[in-house]
Amino acid sequence: MPTLGIAALLDAYFRRRFAAAGLVEASVELDGGATTVHCWRFPPPVTDADADARPVLVLLHGFGPPATWQWRRQVGPLARRFRLIVPDLLFFGGSGTSAPGARSEAHQAEAVAKLVAAMVPGARRVCVAGTSYGGFVAYHVARLLGPAAVDRVVIASSDLLKADADDRALLRRGGADRVEDVMLPRSPERMRRLVRLAYHRPRRFTPGFVLRDLVQIRVAMEIATETILLQYLYNDKVEEKIELIKGITLGNKDQFQLTPLQQEVLVLWGEHDQIFPIEKAFEVTRKLGANARLEVVKNTGHLPQEEDPKRFNEALMNFLLPAPKSSL
Repeated sequence: MPTLGIAALLDAYFRRRFAAAGLVEASVELDGGATTVHCWRFPPPVTDADADARPVLVLLHGFGPPATWQWRRQVGPLARRFRLIVPDLLFFGGSGTSAPGARSEAHQAEAVAKLVAAMVPGARRVCVAGTSYGGFVAYHVARLLGPAAVDRVVIASSDLLKADADDRALLRRGGADRVEDVMLPRSPERMRRLVRLAYHRPRRFTPGFVLRDLVQIRVAMEIATETILLQYLYNDKVEEKIELIKGITLGNKDQFQLTPLQQEVLVLWGEHDQIFPIEKAFEVTRKLGANARLEVVKNTGHLPQEEDPKRFNEALMNFLLPAPKSSL
């Protein structure tokens, strides 16, 4: 099988998981057609009688592959309890914009807010959960729309206090000169380094259970697969994504000051995160104020939703669907 087919098969499989969860694919034009947001969403009701009482949850992905690759282990369990909206952020997957200057997480939040308004008309409140870069966007969405529109917020593996010193430490861990070289790998070796940073227990892209006399074939297949996955996932809209990295305002005291949110906030973090170390989780939680609490997912790295999806999903649902208070 051509290696391109491997990536395409994985992509089709992940998309099928979204469809199996009852989600439908949609592309929504915003800003008079200047912006297009591709997403997976709950099926819209055909009539008023089909109205769904489940709460709405917006899932915002991080840097890297499209939303279908990053939330594939969450959509099945979560779709049973929530009406999900899972967009590709601008310049990821099928989303993009020709609007000038739309290169910060605040602009991403504006696009998400417009998408939510288009899909959830009226006064219904939504919950928002974001991982890594998506956590930056989730914070801005919650602040932009306020508690009247956004109920509870989940910030996962997302250093809202990221500063230049944190970037320099990341570059030392990643053996790179620029943040974009870490987060947008352009070679198989760079991709392997990112995987080692992102996962507490890195996994191979292809199975390792091959016969000893086929080791050389296995290595050749791994290199080919890593190369094509790299091309498939990271070589799209590279210049725009570099601009997104450079356009992050969080942590830039001249552009933005982090303030507590009025909503209830769950900060979720992998115990062994090497992108945003666990020490930052405590700082972020304190800065978000009295409404924020921290939960650490043991034995995971920067992607707890991948390494321990059961625990991650439970933490989300326990927070977003709290047990009703007893009347006794």
